[in-house]
Amino acid sequence: MTTLQFLGAAGTVTGSKYLLEHDRRRVLVDCGLFQGIKELRLRNWEPLPFDPKTLDAVVLTHAHIDHTGALPRLVKAGFKGPVFSTPATRALAGLLLPDSAHLQEEEARYANKGGFSKHSPALPLYTADDAQAALDRFQTIGYRQPREIFPGVSLTFIRAGHILGSAICIFELATGRQRIVFSGDLGRYDAPIVPDPEPVEYATALLMESTYGDRTHGEMMAIDSLAGAVQESARRQGVIVVPAFAVGRTQEILYDLRELEEARRIPVMDVFVDSPMACDATPIYLAHPEDHDLDMTAMLKKGISPLKSQRTHFVNSVEESKRLNELTGLAMIISASGMATGGRILHHLKHHLPDPNSTVLMVGYQAEGTRGRRLLQGEKMIRIHGEMVEVKAQVTTVSGFSAHADCRELSRWEDGFKVPPKQTFLVHGEPPALEALRGRVAQRGWPVHIPAHLETVRLDG
Repeated sequence: MTTLQFLGAAGTVTGSKYLLEHDRRRVLVDCGLFQGIKELRLRNWEPLPFDPKTLDAVVLTHAHIDHTGALPRLVKAGFKGPVFSTPATRALAGLLLPDSAHLQEEEARYANKGGFSKHSPALPLYTADDAQAALDRFQTIGYRQPREIFPGVSLTFIRAGHILGSAICIFELATGRQRIVFSGDLGRYDAPIVPDPEPVEYATALLMESTYGDRTHGEMMAIDSLAGAVQESARRQGVIVVPAFAVGRTQEILYDLRELEEARRIPVMDVFVDSPMACDATPIYLAHPEDHDLDMTAMLKKGISPLKSQRTHFVNSVEESKRLNELTGLAMIISASGMATGGRILHHLKHHLPDPNSTVLMVGYQAEGTRGRRLLQGEKMIRIHGEMVEVKAQVTTVSGFSAHADCRELSRWEDGFKVPPKQTFLVHGEPPALEALRGRVAQRGWPVHIPAHLETVRLDG
């Protein structure tokens, strides 16, 4: 008998975690942290619904923290098996997991210092040592290289096109009658750097993400939207401040800026990447040719650096970051975090928001309640580091920058199936997106179900 339990990203877009059991073997697909509202974040502290010591392996779709961030806690609780991923996912996890541990430890110190904790002393969810112990368990598998991870259980990774190293996971069971496919997070078609999501011809059971199951990203290409925003800022000769995630979004912006400069669609300007993680992640993007699309590969063969405009500067030290306050004229600062909830970006916003010549350029989704969302909503005063900062800068958004397939692209990926799955489960989406995608999948004549959190289902052969 084969069963699947939905331990995360069921009815929500966060905490991806699925327990696959077959022939007394237990494999956890993804091991992510819940993020967002408090009700979800509290799940990170709840006891796991299984004994980690009985788990045989973990398989990861990609490196984002909502898919990997609970690994250190799993290892801390006694898991001693292998963690299977692509090589690039292992490389990025080497940045993201220690950083997550640092934030956990920092939050505990803050709670103890301010007396905000219900427990004394407040403890982190996990530590840097736990993160390293999790990284020590990784074993990498290349794309399209089937591996029998246990007798009777074969795993194959194919490209998902979401971020570097992202994979669709295909499990073949020994009976030959079951083929279980986890889409992971599917990327966009014709996006730069990484190849398109690869098609799957058949599955007996399919778990499919639904993040943008109810909407499209619009008709304008991200690069065209970015060009317009830079041209407008050039007319004012002001500094452009870009809150951007360090992994994925920053590299895509650098790629597009280089292309726009080469095409002379924007003026050459100084671009400062002020994020230690982004500075470390960018060489990883260059070091994994197995994840490059044809254009990226061709440029590297010609000796062109695809992720650098003419005057790109990578900022590491705090002293270098502070000197950016002296910038005048047209220039761009790209810094984390992407929703302006923390990190070095706050110092740049604090300095440039009162300047009417400056531009704050939003290049990604801004969640409810975040500082980024409040800026987009037009608030004229924003609290940063305990002080109220007046907003006189131009605040605008660039559409099209998303690493997730929209509803049309999800349908395009579904078109690749030559045989309808016997069971389709929609995950990693908010209720409106899940319901919209369920309707379209049902129109194909596919059996489809939206699982509840902690629900267990039996997978048919």
